[in-house]
Amino acid sequence: MRVFISADIEGVANTALWDHCSKGQYGYVDAAKEMSLEVKAACEGAFAAGADYIRIKDAHGSGTNIFPELLPRGVELTRSSCGSPWSMVYGVNDVFEDGKPFDAAMFIGYHCAAGREGNRMSHTETKATIYVKLNGVKCSEFMIYSYAAAMAGVPSVLLSGDKMVCDDSKDLHPQLITCPVKRGYGGSTTCMQPDDAHDAIFSAAKKALSQPLSAASLPKIPEHFELEICYKEQVDATRNSFFPGFKKIDDNTILLSTDSLMDVLTAFCWVL
Repeated sequence: MRVFISADIEGVANTALWDHCSKGQYGYVDAAKEMSLEVKAACEGAFAAGADYIRIKDAHGSGTNIFPELLPRGVELTRSSCGSPWSMVYGVNDVFEDGKPFDAAMFIGYHCAAGREGNRMSHTETKATIYVKLNGVKCSEFMIYSYAAAMAGVPSVLLSGDKMVCDDSKDLHPQLITCPVKRGYGGSTTCMQPDDAHDAIFSAAKKALSQPLSAASLPKIPEHFELEICYKEQVDATRNSFFPGFKKIDDNTILLSTDSLMDVLTAFCWVL
């Protein structure tokens, strides 16, 4: 069983401020360590369920947050970014020598969408927006990149992070197991004790990968996409409305209509 893991930081158990998520700022090193240990717990749960190959994408910021030495032996870690529209799930679309893709994807440390109150650091790709909507729903990074995994034939089976992204996402995928490790309200965050969070992620990963995985594990991807982005600054809406396919629908908002998920992923690279 081959498993792909995408890891972010705003949804790990001990982050509560933007500084915690930014290199060189107060609390960042502790947050990066926690990110590493939550990924480690997911890997160990995957191995316990029978995984024999695990690849991890460090998907936060520079992509150089995870401490490789804290990970279990036998895994691979993709660091930094190559600029691909696959972005936070770069590599999930790889096909192996036997002609098959990864068997499952897991998402660790994820957070709720821009405009949602369940995490003080809620955002979608950037802090420059009020909201990003996909087909009328506030779109989290998990939503778009788990759809990308599904496009590659890879089912998403585990999501850990804040309670709101878990609640908002639980119906997106047929076999998704969610594991909330924190909850937020306004400017506050209530977090699990880190060791308890690691145990919960281990158990959730093992459970998620112990399910029978087949074509039935994949969600039905929408046939059409309406990507609506509302910026805090009207100048951003004006500038990005010139990206191919977009139109400006009010002072702060642009809209893309397309039948291609890859168009949406590509747009994410440029307008967010």
